[in-house]
Amino acid sequence: MVDWERLPPAEQVDAATEAFRMLGDATRLRLLWLLCGGEYDVTTLADQLGAPRPAVSQHLAKLRLAGLVSQRRDGRRAVYAARGGHVRRLLAEALGAAAHHVKGLPDHD
Repeated sequence: MVDWERLPPAEQVDAATEAFRMLGDATRLRLLWLLCGGEYDVTTLADQLGAPRPAVSQHLAKLRLAGLVSQRRDGRRAVYAARGGHVRRLLAEALGAAAHHVKGLPDHD
C-alpha cells in the first residue's frame, strides 16, 4: 500500500525523475512500448520506427542508464527488453491517461 502522506526517499525521487525525463522523448516512448511486448535487436527496432540505427542505439543506451531497459547478448547481437512489470505498467498507465485526455474520457481509479 502506498503512503501518500510520506515523501519517498530522495534517491527514489531522483530515479523516477530520470525515468520520466527519458519518457519525455517520443522516440524513446515508442521504443519502450515495443520493448514491453518482447525482445528486439537494434536493427529491428530501427526498422519498426523508421529511424537510423545509430539514433536508436543512443536512445536505448539512455533507457538502459535510466533502468527502464535491459540488454542481453544473443550470439553476436544485443537484444533489448523492457525491464519488468513495473516499467510495463508505468508505460501502460501513462498512455492510458493520455488516451483519456485525448478522447475527453472521464478519469477513473
